[in-house]
Amino acid sequence: MAKVEEELLFMKIKEKRLLRQAEALIPTPWGNFRMGAYAEDAEDWMPHLALVSENCDLNAPVLTRLHSECITGDLFGSKRCDCGEQLAFALYKAAKEGGIVLYLRQEGRGIGIINKLKAYNLQDMGFNTIDANIHLGFEADARDYGIAIEMLEDLGVHEINLLTNNPDKIEAFEDSKVKVIKRIPIIIEPNADNREYLRTKQDFMGHML
Repeated sequence: MAKVEEELLFMKIKEKRLLRQAEALIPTPWGNFRMGAYAEDAEDWMPHLALVSENCDLNAPVLTRLHSECITGDLFGSKRCDCGEQLAFALYKAAKEGGIVLYLRQEGRGIGIINKLKAYNLQDMGFNTIDANIHLGFEADARDYGIAIEMLEDLGVHEINLLTNNPDKIEAFEDSKVKVIKRIPIIIEPNADNREYLRTKQDFMGHML
């Protein structure tokens, strides 16, 4: 591909932006949220979601959680991870203190549910969560947090208190218009089924657990 064609392709990709395609009030067990669905077009059946609590002050540093989709944990309560518990805690805290939960459709750290299940089988054979993804031909973590920045910019958020243990999420904001004022840890008690998974994230991915 010629250099000019490459530059034009890059410009087209760069111009693609997520748009808020729809929004509605969603009552939850933790409180009321305004849910916005973000996608490049309205035909996307798996948009990223922004849940903004009704008591959220967008002009102050906003309590914000970037939560990547985890069907097994979020929906079915799998004990192999702590994702479902993290999501519930984030929604509780956002509803109580005023905040935003961004639900990013990046299942399995960006490899999708089918490959995630394959990775689980490898983990049962002795691979850790990182090596399993790499063995399948993927990065250890293929998520894109630029999506979250676009969503926050659309919501008019300029400063956040980031609810996370993941240093990559903090780093993603370094050159953006949205500034991380402070990190708020999210502490979930490990269980027998996810203890090694959490230890791997701490030892090899730098998670602050």
